[in-house]
Amino acid sequence: MRPSNRRAAAGALALAAVAALAAPAVAERASDRGHKTAQARRSAPDVALFGATCRTSVEGSRVVAYCHNPYPVSDLVRLHTECDRWWDIDADGSPVEVGPAQTVRLTDRCWKEVRAAWVSHHRM
Repeated sequence: MRPSNRRAAAGALALAAVAALAAPAVAERASDRGHKTAQARRSAPDVALFGATCRTSVEGSRVVAYCHNPYPVSDLVRLHTECDRWWDIDADGSPVEVGPAQTVRLTDRCWKEVRAAWVSHHRM
């Protein structure tokens, strides 16, 4: 063998040795990680799904929001409207209950332009 081939062979041998030593540690970590996540899933408390899905649209000075609740727990939704003009009064609508599998329509308006509109959710 020439000197350059010896270096390449020694490097390949060293790389193989390091990989052989590291493989059991990597496999052990991977199995521990899978075991911990399965154990964490079993011991984690059940998370109750909650909250109606709302679609809000603004057309000129009017705001309309449709909220649908796909979950078995009722949701209390409220439409909030922020008007663009300083003299126009911002509004917080009254709370409306959205029962399981129900859809509600929420409306509001400003005198002129609407700056922002959003829906808040509260557990019943």
